[in-house]
This record gives sequence, structure tokens and C-alpha cells, in this order.
Amino acid sequence: MVFLRRRRKVPLRAEDIMVMDLIKVTPDTTIAEAARIMWNRRVGSVLVVDDEGKLRGIVTERDLVFACSEAWDTREHRVYEIMSENPITVKPDDSIFTVIRKMREANVRHLPVVDEEGKPVGIISSRDVIDLILTLMGIAIGIQGEE
Repeated sequence: MVFLRRRRKVPLRAEDIMVMDLIKVTPDTTIAEAARIMWNRRVGSVLVVDDEGKLRGIVTERDLVFACSEAWDTREHRVYEIMSENPITVKPDDSIFTVIRKMREANVRHLPVVDEEGKPVGIISSRDVIDLILTLMGIAIGIQGEE
């Protein structure tokens, strides 16, 4: 049974759902400080940038779990020790399909959006993708707002 018929392309891009309020740290930020920032800002990742503002890595909740599982002193160790270097990224004009495919294939929940110079301009989380899907489903079946 077909629920939706494709009548036209929906040109949704990464820039349409990315969050632009970026939380950045430097490689020398302590793991404890990165965790404190994530907790206070209620986010699941921070972007690690160099002095030029270029993306060098990402620290996620999974990385913090690793540091704790190894009993590291998070006040002494730095984020460069646990960050995922050269993270998978997308460009602002990449399609939503590209975004979702990359997240799924790499099994990541946070995907930085970078410009041509490699500087972060946004981030997309799995929650952002779910919000988009819920909105589109609501439009498709005629739901307006919360039930």
C-alpha cells in the first residue's frame, strides 16, 4: 500500500535543519570542562576547533563514557585525547538524504556542517532528523500540532 505519492522533489538541505548555535572548545580544553559545558547547555556533543576556527574533531557523550570507563582524571586529560579526529561532515547544501545516509552508515548521532574552508557553520543531531520526520509525517497525514 502506498501512503504517499511522489509528485515533486522536496529540496530539503542540511542547512534547513542544522542548529547554528555551535558549542566549540579547543583541543586543550579539559575533558571535565567539556563535560560541564555539555551538561549546562544540554547537548550531546561539542566541536573541537583550532586557532583558525577549523574543525579538528568532535567530542560526544560516547567519548565521555570512554574516559570515565578508563578512570581518567578528567580535570587533567584534554579533549584532544578522546575526540574523534576528522569527523564525518556535510556541507550546508547537501541533501537531507545525504545527511541521514552518512549518519546511518557511520553510526553517529551528531554530524557537523562545515563550509568550504572546513569551518563549522552548524550541527545536525539525530534529534533534528527525528523532528523533521515528525513534521513531514504530520503534514502528510494532516496532523496540526500536538495530539
